[in-house]
Amino acid sequence: MISLDYDDTLMAAAGHQAEAILEEIMTKYKGNYILAVEGNPPLNQDGMSCIIGGKPFVDQLRHVAKDAKAIISWGSCASWGCVQAAKPNPTQATPIHKVITDKPIIKVPGCPPIAEVMTGVITYMLTFDRIPELDRQGRPKMFYSQRIHDKCYRRPHFDAGQFVESWDDEGARRGYCLYKVGCKGPTTYNACSTTRWNEGTSFPIQSGHGCIGCSEDGFWDKGSFYDRLTNIHQFGIEANADQIGGTVAGVVGAAATAHAAVSAIVRAQSGDNK
Repeated sequence: MISLDYDDTLMAAAGHQAEAILEEIMTKYKGNYILAVEGNPPLNQDGMSCIIGGKPFVDQLRHVAKDAKAIISWGSCASWGCVQAAKPNPTQATPIHKVITDKPIIKVPGCPPIAEVMTGVITYMLTFDRIPELDRQGRPKMFYSQRIHDKCYRRPHFDAGQFVESWDDEGARRGYCLYKVGCKGPTTYNACSTTRWNEGTSFPIQSGHGCIGCSEDGFWDKGSFYDRLTNIHQFGIEANADQIGGTVAGVVGAAATAHAAVSAIVRAQSGDNK
């Protein structure tokens, strides 16, 4: 069972009473609580752009983190900085791992992250008493090891060279691939196309809008959500079927010739000329 003892959005307590509960948790569960952080601390002006309980958020973060068993960065704000850190970032909004450097940190990016991914990470930690295996960016591999593009139900249209060229065109009505209208699925790692949202009901691509790459670092500063990605090459099943078939046949023919030559050499060496 997950005991969510402090959450300023969900808890009934507020003000000094809420902050007292936080201090109680730190004392009672010292070294054995998980700190899950939403948002990020601004560092400019001594952190005065975000105040909680009369103190800069960055000070409270360091205070609560010092006795935590592990830290989870919930969402892209905590993981990467997100829109608060967009250029020119006047408040110097900073992701959690750049402020807390002496604790294990699990990044669960997304704007917002998927609910089942959030609970899945905590459940894994409670069940096995360890953090899940992470990729080189600190994300759980169980949810962030594949691109949305890899499992997207529109992927066959990408491979076939069938694209939406403009909104509400015939391709859009047929459910073609959204790559040409800006979908960032080919470069975005998340579980959207497998886990989906709202208890598996849907995800943005299924709703007719391309992925904006919200779980990737820096997505907010990488241009329009509707600009086409470059240097992504589709397979092109229909367009290149004859060419691909000819190439495959050529490879098979070469392999058969090589196999026959090797077999002849082996027979000659063994004296078997049958």
